[in-house]
Amino acid sequence: MADELVLRESDDIQGDVLAGFKKDQMTLLFLKFEDPARARAWVKALEPQISTTRQVATFNAAFSKARKASAGDDPKTLKATWINVSFTYEGLRQLTGKDPLPSVPPRSGLEAFKQGSDKRALGDTGDSSPEMWLFGDGRGETVHAVLTIASDTLQDLQTAVRQQREACAAAKIVIVFQQDAATLPGTRRGKEHFGFKDGVSEPGVIGFDAPDPVKPEYVKGHHGTRLIPPGEFVVGLDRVDDEPRETPDWAVNGSFQVVRRLGQDVPGFWSQVAGQLKVLKNAKVVPPEATTEWLAARLVGRWRSGTPVATCPNADRPSNALAGEDNDFGYRDDPEGFRTPLFSHLRKTNPRDGLQERPGDRPFDENPVMDRRRIIRRGAPYGAPFDPASEGPGGPDEKRGLLFVCYQSDLVQQFEFIQKAWIDSPDFPPNRTEKPGPDGMVGAAGTLSYETPGRTTKLTLSQFVVTEGSVYAFVPSLRLLRLLGDGRLTDKPPAVLRPTDAFLPVPDLQRADGRSWYWAFGTDDDGTPVCRTLSIADGDDHTDVRERPDRPLTTWPCYAGVTKVDAILPVPDEQRVGGRSRYWLFHTVEGRQVYRLISIADGAETGLPPEQAARIDRADRSLSAWVSLNGVERVDAFLPVPDLQRVDGKSYYWVFHTLMGAQVYRLISVADGRAHQDAVERGDRGLDLWRSLTGITRVDEFLAVPDMQRINGLSLFWVFHQDKYRIIVIRDGRGHEDQITVDDRPLTLWTSLTA
Repeated sequence: MADELVLRESDDIQGDVLAGFKKDQMTLLFLKFEDPARARAWVKALEPQISTTRQVATFNAAFSKARKASAGDDPKTLKATWINVSFTYEGLRQLTGKDPLPSVPPRSGLEAFKQGSDKRALGDTGDSSPEMWLFGDGRGETVHAVLTIASDTLQDLQTAVRQQREACAAAKIVIVFQQDAATLPGTRRGKEHFGFKDGVSEPGVIGFDAPDPVKPEYVKGHHGTRLIPPGEFVVGLDRVDDEPRETPDWAVNGSFQVVRRLGQDVPGFWSQVAGQLKVLKNAKVVPPEATTEWLAARLVGRWRSGTPVATCPNADRPSNALAGEDNDFGYRDDPEGFRTPLFSHLRKTNPRDGLQERPGDRPFDENPVMDRRRIIRRGAPYGAPFDPASEGPGGPDEKRGLLFVCYQSDLVQQFEFIQKAWIDSPDFPPNRTEKPGPDGMVGAAGTLSYETPGRTTKLTLSQFVVTEGSVYAFVPSLRLLRLLGDGRLTDKPPAVLRPTDAFLPVPDLQRADGRSWYWAFGTDDDGTPVCRTLSIADGDDHTDVRERPDRPLTTWPCYAGVTKVDAILPVPDEQRVGGRSRYWLFHTVEGRQVYRLISIADGAETGLPPEQAARIDRADRSLSAWVSLNGVERVDAFLPVPDLQRVDGKSYYWVFHTLMGAQVYRLISVADGRAHQDAVERGDRGLDLWRSLTGITRVDEFLAVPDMQRINGLSLFWVFHQDKYRIIVIRDGRGHEDQITVDDRPLTLWTSLTA
């Protein structure tokens, strides 16, 4: 049997998803990254601290065994502190510098994750509106990560939280919000603030929970707890009916997380229960001895102890050995909701075997209809409990509620479906003559239909649960977490990574419809000089796309005889003049660098043949024809001085070249006019004078970020060197101050430069 429970041994799935932390004390830190490079370093340092399924499952098994040995008392010597982490879509984008989901199927769980919970129609209106939330509203305090810390003792929790807060401060990570939660004390232990046993109806998981030897579809020792395929909760594993989900490879062994702070109006709940009980008694549809406890149990579906109303309709039986654990019941024999109302919380969130398309129809089977809607809940109450018979510890107006956390593999088909189609829908179950109404415990305000034989009595309830914060996040596998520390989503090498020797902007396709096009020059696997076409989108992501595959340079007459493009410099005053643009092309012939003058016509990427689009305007010449390149054997790259282009008839450039085995740079100018007179403005200097080029011994190429030139006096450039690139910024002005804005990343992040 142990061999079949392979998921218990997983060191790749984070521990809270399947095993569950199950601690008395818990804190969630909602984080925002200010510096992606430091955030990645933080992820690297955090990864060894993350609790795995194997660690948590092993501890929980030992804890349960010790508790049984001590007749139900918690063992004092067994303590642990667990940590898990999740990332929002924006958080993944910050860590990788790329869109982790460039395209998502419409109406899918991936679309919901990308949009974020504040953009979803979840009934969060009025007091629950996103603009009222404490976290997750997206109004300048976007959440990038959620750090979950759980411990057996408050002291150990506080120590761990302090350590994590210090680590965040060192990494320039802002703590947007801190949410503390804890098991309620005394007789309230295991209950939520309304006073009812919580967390009873959790599903079992195939491969993690042992099956019952007599009824293998149920969990051993847990009556009525169905075993659900693990792929409903963990991406990439077996699902109900083996139905695949459209998820990226990097999501395997991860889970999508919902975190919601749900404020509870405890006095309001019990006050309205008492008021609606009077309505029922006046209608003479309930027993005269019915109490507020009796009606509240029907709104919930269980009595305070957890005993189901379905099996004990008349009174609670807290002394029952199965109280609080009993899941061995259904609603097939109560289709009209005479015993457990159709609007009860339990029946709304899990109809079990009692859901019909129409009254009188055969109920749906739990597998697969209900099984594919299940979620795993991990949450805890927050705030002081309220007891109207006591002056403390919390008053009626004190903030209290439930920190709701759940895990699933599809946000739309699981959490959102339950919330929208079941909980908040007044017409669920469907096709009733009298609509059942929303969930009587946690649903929206509305009218409920209390059914008794031959009669429907209407109840009116306010909303007792208000959303005070909400986040959609993704809990990565430990393997993915290690990759995220390097700014990657995958460790698969690209089919072919082709470093680029030079870029040439397509002259009439710059900032056109939000994209800029370029020709990128390099060599293929056989050493043949080739050119491919790529585009870069405006915006924060600067998504790059290969628009056309590699084409040999021989298809372009202007590149005749060129075996390797070293550098290209646009002629500053001859761009798009009469529909043509001119360039100086530097290339190497028999070990000696030369240059030629070429021109390209507009329309080169819009159907015009290459032989008409480009031509040689002046044949190859020696570098000695350039006064400003005196002493230069080989030009490696040009970098235009952003605020000194076409100023007083001159354009300035930093020229990077190799001298005695080391790359240096000089400042040159090129004048407008037929002669294009050039001059050295400042002699050679070492790369160490550039703060933004720290650690680089040789620059291969610079490329201006198309929509980030001279914005508030700042210009951004991609700097390519070997198999890496970084982003630098250069400030306008005499000093042209420079600095790194994005640290080195692998060139594999450029989709357009991989085959």
